Amino acid sequence: MAAKILANLIVMGSGIMARALVQAYRQAIQNASKNGVAQEAMNNTIRRASKNLAEPEARQILGVPEGASWEEILQKYDTLFERNAKQGSFYLQSKVHRAKECLEAAYQGKAQGPTA
Repeated sequence: MAAKILANLIVMGSGIMARALVQAYRQAIQNASKNGVAQEAMNNTIRRASKNLAEPEARQILGVPEGASWEEILQKYDTLFERNAKQGSFYLQSKVHRAKECLEAAYQGKAQGPTA
């Protein structure tokens, strides 16, 4: 009899804790979206991912000069990406993709201009 009561208490307590945890998580998400924390966290993640490759290295991988237009960069990217896709070099294909992402972030940053 005591074991049954103890089991019921554990089950009820677990249910209450689970509901409280879900409710707290939902509230945290709402607070984060109100404060812009979620967007900032996403931007930081993107910045960290693109920092792995420096802009000069990205230009060297794609073979584009510093003054190259975005169309030129995309053309080089498409050519190199397809060539490496056909010849089976996933490593080089991923380097080409990361280089494009890095330059894309750099071009978007220049297009937005400095923020004060």
